Amino acid sequence: MSFLELNNVSKSFGGHAVLKDVNLSIAKGEFVAIVGFSGAGKTTLMSIIAGLLKPDTGTVKLEGREMGGPGPDRGLVFQNYSLLTWLTVFENVKLAVDQVFPEKSETERAAHATEFIEMVNLAPARDKRPSELSGGMRQRVSVARTLAMQPKVLLCDEPLSALDALTRANLQDEIARIRTLHNQTVVLITNDPDEGIYLADRIIPLTAGPGATLGPSFTVDIPHPRDRKALNHDPHFKQIRRDVIDFLLGSKGARHATVSKKLVLPDLEPEDLSGRAPLIGGRRTAIRRSEIKRETVEVDS
Repeated sequence: MSFLELNNVSKSFGGHAVLKDVNLSIAKGEFVAIVGFSGAGKTTLMSIIAGLLKPDTGTVKLEGREMGGPGPDRGLVFQNYSLLTWLTVFENVKLAVDQVFPEKSETERAAHATEFIEMVNLAPARDKRPSELSGGMRQRVSVARTLAMQPKVLLCDEPLSALDALTRANLQDEIARIRTLHNQTVVLITNDPDEGIYLADRIIPLTAGPGATLGPSFTVDIPHPRDRKALNHDPHFKQIRRDVIDFLLGSKGARHATVSKKLVLPDLEPEDLSGRAPLIGGRRTAIRRSEIKRETVEVDS
């Protein structure tokens, strides 16, 4: 039985289809990356899995139980950090711990929050507020806060897209390390095929919208931990990247349509600048031919 399963999930907004007939099956401990164009519906799909949106049709099941609203069994790492600016690193993480583990004592909750802050290497910044942190450090806090909830599924909605290349690479390694350490089930949304292949066990493209759906699943048979430099010379990595990109580009091309429409242009004519324009008031003036009128005038002699 699948650990996380989506069956025939569809979602529309204002009568416009965003997702259509999405089916997905994920095993426990598996890392799956979903890659697609911006605006294709990736965040909508992630919000449905997290329980923040309800699908128009279809079901989302975790361990065989249909999911309704959001819950601590699905932890979501947002793209924009979503930290409370007036709280410190420790307080942001502990706030989540307090909500999920109210049965623990204050000392136990504090120790639990500290454990996950140390896991993402932020112990020296424990008492700093978000305004005092870099973008990469803020995202580490977001990851620590979500992991501290000990969710059954870690959902990552393009968590690294706003970071510079070096910070992004460092956090990719951090996510891979934490996932291996906890054997965490992960669903990653990304617009970077290389990132998906580097981190995931499987990568699945999402077709271009409207009415986006999941394409074929590509298994990444490359042992963990993965060497980023070595991957660039790995023929299997190159083949998967080529297949994923070809599918994405093909799905986008299939959405293009040719529209024929009759255009009625206004009856405009440029001015005559050839020098043959008539003299008006002693000077040659540009004039449109349509403005020239011929009249017959009778003059008494």
